[in-house]
Amino acid sequence: MRSGIDILVGTPGRIKDHVQSGKLDLTKVKHVVLDEVDQMLDMGFAEQVEDILRVAYKKDSEDNPQTLLFSATCPHWVYDVAKKYMKSKYEQIDLIGKRTQKAATTVNHLAIECHWSQRAAVIADVIQVYSGSQGRTIVFCETKKEANELALNASIKQDCQSLHGDIPQKQREITLKGFRNGTFKVLVATNVAARGLDIPEVDLVVQCSPPK
Repeated sequence: MRSGIDILVGTPGRIKDHVQSGKLDLTKVKHVVLDEVDQMLDMGFAEQVEDILRVAYKKDSEDNPQTLLFSATCPHWVYDVAKKYMKSKYEQIDLIGKRTQKAATTVNHLAIECHWSQRAAVIADVIQVYSGSQGRTIVFCETKKEANELALNASIKQDCQSLHGDIPQKQREITLKGFRNGTFKVLVATNVAARGLDIPEVDLVVQCSPPK
C-alpha cells in the first residue's frame, strides 16, 4: 500500500483500521465495490462501511467514485440505503427477473416440519438417508451457539466440525481444507460465515430454519 496499488480487497474492519491509522488514503478512489451488500449495509457492518465511504465520497459531488453493489438478495431497504452512495441515474441489473425458478434445476428441495427439540435427531436421519457415511453435507444454522451445539450432538454419527465468526481465521482455513479433502464429512456453519464458500461435490445442504 505504501508504494501504491491499483486494487484493494478487504473486510470493513481492516480497511477502517488502516484509514484511521493514516496508512491508507481513499481520497483518490475511482471505484467502490460492495459484495454481499445486504450483509454489508446491515447492522453488523453498516457503521464501519459508512465510516470508510465517508472518506471517499463528497456530498453532492459529481466526482464521487463509481459505486457497484452486488448481492444474491436485495430487500427494499438495501435500495434505500444504497441511494446515498449512488448517482441519481443509477442502473439496477436483475439477473433473475420475473422467473419463478430461482434455484438450480439440478437440485431437489425438501421441507421437513419438526419440533426444535427433535431437530438434531431429524437432521441426523436426513444426513444418513440423503448423504450416507461417505457423502459431504453442509448444515446452515442461524447462530454460532446453534452451530457449536449441533456439531457436538451425538445424534450425528459422521465426523462433524463447526465454522463461524468466533473461530480464528487460521482454524477456519484448516477446517475448510479438511472438509474439501474429505477428512470429515459434515460441516455445520452459520449463514454469514458460509456465504461465498466454493466447495465442489457437496451431496446435501441442510438449512436448520427457513432463511430470513
